[in-house]
Amino acid sequence: MAKRTFEQEMQFCTRENPNMYTIKEGFVPGMNVPGKFYVNEPLERLVMDELRSYSRQSNNVGGFLPAIKQIGNVAALPGICKYSIGLPDVHSGYGFAIGNVAAFDMGNPEAVVSPGGVGFDINCGVRLVRTNLLINDVLPVKERLAQSLFDHIPVGVGSQGIIPTKQSDLEEALQLGIDWSLREGYAWPEDKEHCEEYGRMLNADPNKVSSRAKKRGLPQLGTLGAGNHYAEIQVVDEIYDEFVAKKMGIDQKGQVCVMIHSGSRGLGHQVATDALVEMERAMARDNIQTNDRQLACARINSEEGQNYMKGMSAAANYAWVNRSSMTFLTRQAFAKVFNQSPEDLDMHVIYDVSHNIAKVEEHMVDGHCKQLLVHRKGSTRAFPPHHPLIPVDYQLTGQPVIVGGTMGTCSYVLTGTDQGMRETFGSTCHGAGRALSRNKSRNALDYGDVLKRLEDMGISIRVASPKLIMEEAPESYKDVTQVVKTCHDANISKMAVKLKPIAVVKG
Repeated sequence: MAKRTFEQEMQFCTRENPNMYTIKEGFVPGMNVPGKFYVNEPLERLVMDELRSYSRQSNNVGGFLPAIKQIGNVAALPGICKYSIGLPDVHSGYGFAIGNVAAFDMGNPEAVVSPGGVGFDINCGVRLVRTNLLINDVLPVKERLAQSLFDHIPVGVGSQGIIPTKQSDLEEALQLGIDWSLREGYAWPEDKEHCEEYGRMLNADPNKVSSRAKKRGLPQLGTLGAGNHYAEIQVVDEIYDEFVAKKMGIDQKGQVCVMIHSGSRGLGHQVATDALVEMERAMARDNIQTNDRQLACARINSEEGQNYMKGMSAAANYAWVNRSSMTFLTRQAFAKVFNQSPEDLDMHVIYDVSHNIAKVEEHMVDGHCKQLLVHRKGSTRAFPPHHPLIPVDYQLTGQPVIVGGTMGTCSYVLTGTDQGMRETFGSTCHGAGRALSRNKSRNALDYGDVLKRLEDMGISIRVASPKLIMEEAPESYKDVTQVVKTCHDANISKMAVKLKPIAVVKG
């Protein structure tokens, strides 16, 4: 089939309102449902440029697909419900775009689960910890605090954990999630209440995690890793909704918080890699056709599908233990600098969200309540007020959604809405979303310039690998404010609090 021009491609895409496009069936072969993606005018160019440059290529060298094409390909997967959704931070990823949400009907025997819809860093997520400190308490000791955090939390590509972990501990952590951290004294009971899924996927089975994955995961428990992962000391810059902020324990501008962004490290990556190999075999056996090799999948109820679900859940539990261990180390770092206990500093977890996960949830589809397997890759669950799966504290506000910015830019806390529940299966954005590839960032940006600019902004930085500074510089990403504003204006989540960084620790 001859490649379409950009103009021909755009005939399938219709702007429905200032914040959303729909993608008609026929945009890619075999679409079972339409697609849609949320972008406002300032973000539109980046998404469209991907499609424009793809249309200009005479042949698709290297298999690169623009995010909009990937949204279309996901809409062609068996058993998908309603539509394939792209959020404002959407950009090209492995199989699924990053920022893609898709739900599959558990009642349909043809419906599939796809590791590409979860991502390699299973349960990569963000946790926000509040304190009762104000910026004026921190500024005099800011450098010492940044160093203390850097000293306490192991960071970088090959970093190893300092919390003693034996093989038997790892097995139990994979099974129990945050309950392991609680039992071992690395978490507070209230932390569990303020985690998505209460910090534990109950269908986890450590036996479905390969010995190679466990070998990679054992030394890395309680480590930050590299890439876009960070621990950031932030201050409250704006409060958009005082009622919501107070429920979170945020009561004034200038209040200091800590944001931790990390996932399941090498263990999660290996679980995904192992599953992709198994699923290619399952596809051949069950004659499952996809538009893209990277969309390897298996029927949810097949042996391969169930094995992946159990292994992925164990990796998700590992990630919650990982973030809990780093929360423990963060509390220690603050206690050391301020010579006060973490309890006296009121270092409670506001919430912990996942943005790379697939979960069985109940949603209304065409007037019927259905059990769906919702894949969220680079997107965050955002349940509305009064939903039974969110903590008592947030029943009146809706689930907190932690949206991390990029190094040197602001972050946001949003809350879920009823409209989001109807339109996006209770999902919203996860961060800024890349605008430049890592390679382009390294080539286009200068290490010294980026550091100088962060210094001028009053941000202390501790980084294990200098080249990461360019990859994670603000220019490498979309504008997180526009991403959040699109979700707010589309009413799929609401802005509650804005935070700005004063110190960053990176891998």
